[in-house]
Amino acid sequence: MFNSKAPTLNELPSSLQLLRSTVIALLVAIALLVTVVMPSEYAIDPTGAGRLLGLTQMGEIKQQLAEEAAGEVTAPVAQVAVAAPPVVQPAPEPAAAEPVMAQTPVVDEVAAEPEVASLQHEMSISLAPGQGAEIKLEMLKGTKVNYFWTANGGQVNYDTHGDPYGAPRDFYHGYGKGRFIPEDSGVLEAAFDGMHGWFWRNRTDKPVTLTLRTEGEYIAIKRVI
Repeated sequence: MFNSKAPTLNELPSSLQLLRSTVIALLVAIALLVTVVMPSEYAIDPTGAGRLLGLTQMGEIKQQLAEEAAGEVTAPVAQVAVAAPPVVQPAPEPAAAEPVMAQTPVVDEVAAEPEVASLQHEMSISLAPGQGAEIKLEMLKGTKVNYFWTANGGQVNYDTHGDPYGAPRDFYHGYGKGRFIPEDSGVLEAAFDGMHGWFWRNRTDKPVTLTLRTEGEYIAIKRVI
């Protein structure tokens, strides 16, 4: 039916040729793993080629941000104590000789919601090389806070995030993060009731003084770490 001829045994690749092709493919895969994948994903650069290509720096950033995010997850979360309703003592029964008076029904008091007010604060923290710090605002969902922080001439890594009341251990909700940033400002809007704020780490070789200013609708402010 067809004029093309079937390949003969001499035209098929030999076992030696197949083995050679397999070895070459394996060597290429190992070379890519060592020079591209390991530097860019894990900051491991045994040959030095990754740093020349800028891949090792990418891997270092990924590893550093992952370490800081993991450290923040393990940080203790402040819990807000809710006041228990007061215990109402029953009124004494009247003497048998006196007429029984109708008693006014007692209504249990309900604990009030946390009061949200327009507050403003300024806090300063000194960070030694490698040291981290965290400040959180207690906020209700939808409330907003204007903020400004500065490293006063230095640079820090930061992670803006929030935790709802009673958050599980592995919970994470981020608003933004950066590396070697001198300052930042904006509006922080709470995505849920809970604690919202910033984690900073000084990755330079010199001490840094960090100053945070906040103004807006929040219940309280505190340094967590």
